Amino acid sequence: MIPTYEVGEPDRNPMFLEKRVYQGSSGKIYPYPTTQKISREKTDHAWKAVFLENQYIRIMILPELGGRIQRAYDKTNGYDFVYYNEVIKPALVGLCGPWISGGIEFNWPQHHRPTTFSPVDYSLRDNGDGSKSVLVNDVDRMYGTKEITTFTVYPDRAYLEVRGQLYNRTSLAQTFLWWANPAVSVNDNTQSVFPPDVHSVYDHGKRAVSRFPIATGIYYKHDYSEGVDISRYKNIPVPTSYMAAKSDYDFVGGYDYGKEAGLLHVADHHISPGKKQWTWGCGDFGKAWDRQLTDSDGPYIELMTGMYCDNQPDFSWLKPYEEKVFTQYFMPYKKAGCVKNATIHAALNMEQKENGLYVCVYATQRYDPAVIRVLENGREIFREETCLSPTDVYERTIPLRISDIYQIRVCAECAGKELVSYQPKDQGIPVPAEPVSAAKQPEEIRTNEELFITAQRIEQYRHATWRPDPYYLEGLKRDPGDARINNAYGLLLLRRGCFAKAEKHFRTAIRRLTMYVPNPYDSEPFYNLGLALLYQEREEEAYDAFYKAAWTSEEQEMSFYSLALIAARKANYEEALEFADRSLVRNAHNVRARGLKAALLARLCRKHSCNSVNRQ
Repeated sequence: MIPTYEVGEPDRNPMFLEKRVYQGSSGKIYPYPTTQKISREKTDHAWKAVFLENQYIRIMILPELGGRIQRAYDKTNGYDFVYYNEVIKPALVGLCGPWISGGIEFNWPQHHRPTTFSPVDYSLRDNGDGSKSVLVNDVDRMYGTKEITTFTVYPDRAYLEVRGQLYNRTSLAQTFLWWANPAVSVNDNTQSVFPPDVHSVYDHGKRAVSRFPIATGIYYKHDYSEGVDISRYKNIPVPTSYMAAKSDYDFVGGYDYGKEAGLLHVADHHISPGKKQWTWGCGDFGKAWDRQLTDSDGPYIELMTGMYCDNQPDFSWLKPYEEKVFTQYFMPYKKAGCVKNATIHAALNMEQKENGLYVCVYATQRYDPAVIRVLENGREIFREETCLSPTDVYERTIPLRISDIYQIRVCAECAGKELVSYQPKDQGIPVPAEPVSAAKQPEEIRTNEELFITAQRIEQYRHATWRPDPYYLEGLKRDPGDARINNAYGLLLLRRGCFAKAEKHFRTAIRRLTMYVPNPYDSEPFYNLGLALLYQEREEEAYDAFYKAAWTSEEQEMSFYSLALIAARKANYEEALEFADRSLVRNAHNVRARGLKAALLARLCRKHSCNSVNRQ
């Protein structure tokens, strides 16, 4: 039972919000409905909740509210390591209307997710290693992409594992972003913990930049010229976002020095570059929003983490039938303060002090015996055996005289395996990042390549008010046969249902690509031509185009799948099965090809009375 301010019925009429701006990108939501009413009175509401729990942590998931994590609780010290809002109090700031603060919201395929306040499918799973999982499933009705989020808790580890599985179910490339949005309770004692190599942070769209952690200029129209630590909530009076310009570390988090506890997110920075803080600010405006979103749980910040993106909006591509899989971890930690490095095994803080070297190590599971080592220029100068666990934190100031901190490396190990380590790097005076320049008008751009790239960015980032058409058309005016622009503009027309017009541009692209060679390096225009012809019900011509596209590796998966569809429609089931298999060779996770193969096997089984068909 959760006290809830109920929302009204969604609008029965679709809203065509074609040029609505939302979070820096398109705010159109059709065919999703909008909800515009929220009750002023709260009532007790019985929400379906799913719990994952072990000896260290307890996780509460609400599948009726987008599959969000409502509570993440550290049982070892009674600390909510994400902001626990004890009331469901929506405000009309979501993509489709209602949105609530607190917990961890998983934003996909854009921010905030269209179904953030809607029920999603879920299932429970017992794993062979003793861990338990909750799987949450959602299909985006705007673009047809699908995601499965798997939340897993292991019996002996103090972290939550989140496995994202994104799949493009369509024959066209689609864009997406993924930002996990953990909220953290804040006060005058809290600090955002960014990696030590983050010296510049960006605004949305990289329009503005600030030094970090000490801001020294105007940022979000506020004057920090005296030098202000903006990693501290208490120092930011106005609504503010900032995202790390770049980091080679795998963590980001927040810490409460009063409670000596905090939250860490860990994920491979090669696919998880996004590290962001958002706050309403600690001024009167922010306090008003605190009252709007909760009854008694106070202020919060968001420590967002982006997969395959480092800014907002910053969309990546899912090619036709492509799947992307990634893993991220959320974990509580204690005592270690502003950590310098973290892994899923442990978090480490190291500071040079007057009386020696301060070292603090927190571990996410029991390591006994563990070893703390200090090395100077590769030579071990200190070693101590200890027990590390979520309740056994190593903390001491080691009486070492250090002449050059950049030669010092601290590591925690167990049974010869490194759990975490850190060595400071002398980066000199950091050079601040540069903001991104606004796009020029088409006629001001010098080359067709720049016109193509600019138009692609407008499409990829789902720009709300700018259209790519003028850039493509300017390029075609300069060179009517440009293969890249004809292919890209043809795809844009194809998405709009202008199949005959799209066909002309694909054929123009193919003429340029085959001007000197019959077998071009890039066969994407053949695949796109096949789609345009298939949608015009010209299957024989489409069959030829798809087969030609399959000559290159990049187009084989989707081309063979399309060939299997055409063969199946002609009742050539053996041929269709062969094509489906060849598609799956290129991508065994092509859900549509697997489904088609199963249907073909069933059809052939009935046709041949199971005598000659493998019933796999």
